[in-house]
Amino acid sequence: MKAKKKAAFKVDTFLATVNGGRSIADYPKDKAVFSQGEPADAVFYIRDGRVKISVISEQGKEAVVAIHNKGDFFGEGCLMGQPLRLATAVTMMECSIMRIERAIAVRVLHDEPEFSQRFMAHLLARNARVEEDLVDQLFNSSEKRLARTLLLMANFGKEGKQDRVIAKVSQATLAEIIGTTRSRVSTFMNKFRKLGFIDYNGELEVHNSLLSMVLHETPAINRDNDREADG
Repeated sequence: MKAKKKAAFKVDTFLATVNGGRSIADYPKDKAVFSQGEPADAVFYIRDGRVKISVISEQGKEAVVAIHNKGDFFGEGCLMGQPLRLATAVTMMECSIMRIERAIAVRVLHDEPEFSQRFMAHLLARNARVEEDLVDQLFNSSEKRLARTLLLMANFGKEGKQDRVIAKVSQATLAEIIGTTRSRVSTFMNKFRKLGFIDYNGELEVHNSLLSMVLHETPAINRDNDREADG
């Protein structure tokens, strides 16, 4: 007898269905998906929505370290032996999120090249983003950092994924992301609106022209006078 042929593995089907070791849940805005210090036992995939990752110091100060959008994985530290969550994940809008148990994620990464390729592409893109964020924090003005953050939240640069209108995000959260004060974010946002880079009235609309803020201001690595002090 001929061996039964294994059905082709479909990444999108795997990420859109519930079947053994996976579950899909809808979350309201401002809901914790997991919290710092909890057991790290699953990987998460955003089917729709946006999630912020933040770390809280012993003194209670919060720092936003990443923003994840639709199509992103997060919480993958458990795959590297991380026993507890090092950060907190909170929804920034209504979200649909898949939870993939660690054992299932490990098995699929090992057995299914298509899934492994997609997951690796995600990790490589995130690594590049971390490097860009580091350069951004070290060498760019807070005004440029805000412009870049808004463009990233609108998925500029991702083919076929640009979201001109993005969910409302507080100025306090934006200040945490770029490492400045809420009042400075307010000043920059008003400037961007006057220049026609953005519009906001309940929702935030990001225009292509905001790219000029990023593209025409290069990192001032060797020119201290071009760097804006945040202090």
